Amino acid sequence: MLNPADDAFSERLAARLPQGRLRPAEPGYLEEPRGRFRGEAGLLALPRSTAEVAEIVRACAEARVGIVPRGGGTGLVCGQVMPEGPVPVILSLERMAAVRGVWPEENVMIAEAGATLAEVQAAAREAGKLFPLSIASEGTARIGGNLSTNAGGVNVLRYGNTRDLCLGIEAVLPDGSIMGGLKRLRKDNTGYDLRNLLIGAEGTLGVITAATLRLHPIPAAEGSAYFAVARPAAALLLLALAQERTGGCVSVFELISRQGLDFLDEVGPATRRPFAESPEWMVLIELGLPEGLNPEETLMGLFAKAEAQGWVSDGVIAQSLSDREDFRRLRESLPEANRRIGAISSHDISLPLSAVPEFLDRAPSALARIADVRINCFGHLGDGNLHYNVFPPKGRHRDEFKTRIAEVKTCVHDLVHEYGGSVSAEHGIGRLKVEDLEKYGDPAKIAAMRAIKAALDPFGIMNPGAVLAG
Repeated sequence: MLNPADDAFSERLAARLPQGRLRPAEPGYLEEPRGRFRGEAGLLALPRSTAEVAEIVRACAEARVGIVPRGGGTGLVCGQVMPEGPVPVILSLERMAAVRGVWPEENVMIAEAGATLAEVQAAAREAGKLFPLSIASEGTARIGGNLSTNAGGVNVLRYGNTRDLCLGIEAVLPDGSIMGGLKRLRKDNTGYDLRNLLIGAEGTLGVITAATLRLHPIPAAEGSAYFAVARPAAALLLLALAQERTGGCVSVFELISRQGLDFLDEVGPATRRPFAESPEWMVLIELGLPEGLNPEETLMGLFAKAEAQGWVSDGVIAQSLSDREDFRRLRESLPEANRRIGAISSHDISLPLSAVPEFLDRAPSALARIADVRINCFGHLGDGNLHYNVFPPKGRHRDEFKTRIAEVKTCVHDLVHEYGGSVSAEHGIGRLKVEDLEKYGDPAKIAAMRAIKAALDPFGIMNPGAVLAG
């Protein structure tokens, strides 16, 4: 059983820290973006060093007080707020935002967990390098949270998830000990890989305080295009063709349905459209090419070949940086349009690529047997990750479908599971999907996860209630 972070505990903790590190949590620290949960009004800790993080964790372990690590608060599965239970310490890394070093010749950077993703990207660019993780919330999301959730985004196809962009981790473990793993090595086979254990653990096994990050060369030339595709199966053929013709230089390959464009027409945000008439399906392609290759010519050749095969019917190629920014802005506006419409149920799923077309054919009819709904499917087709979101008919409100939410979610997730997919592709488990993990997860894997949790965090102080059911 955990104890609350009450006044007596606050006084004891304050005595162990420099002045100004503790205060009551303001409302913003108790919220998550979708407004589904609200956290307990806990004690906010704002350390400035790894040593201070360790002191806070040791004090919480001694007093059996829960800790909710917090990055930028942009997570979508309620991993950053604790809606019930004894009032916790909310541990924010926002004051630990330094870039400790950049080694351009090694393609390496060390950054503290509180640096925003945008700040990490800017530091890489200043050194003439690229940190390719790219998500819509990069101005707010912090790199520690990105690592804790193994964030994905639009560039996973080429550069991988956050896990693939990390060489080393510094972290405070649940007993308050500091794991100093900030090596700048590509090869280090010295026992268990605790770095990869902590990445994606959502703060349940420790607090990431800094990371050694992998950088990449900035492409010499970049290009973007929207192609109208006949159907999702044609989009996959186009993806394979694009990869072959560019030698794997496709950075982004996003699928967008007409319903998403209709939502933008209905509620905004206002965006520049590539086509006068919205196609049923279209893809956003972004290329990053080496010196000597012309992206516009490459995209023109790709379109011509795909058109001859009957895979695409129209296309628009960016002619400037402004065009490329407008193309990306349209894609990144889709989640906001979804929010304004109000989903009955939202699903962050992944599927084997070859299973995507059949899933997209079957799912609408299965959902239609439950209720009259609209479906906005979009996402990272290049890596099989779709955001498959279900909405009420135009003119009706999602509150009218409250009794159908569980049935809708089960319908989608059961079908995903049938195809060997995942019900949480990039958002994590948090508290929202704990039951989903229990239902669809491999029993042996879950048992191993519980054993690891018990070994590292025997008192259960780290992000209580997240990832694993109590």
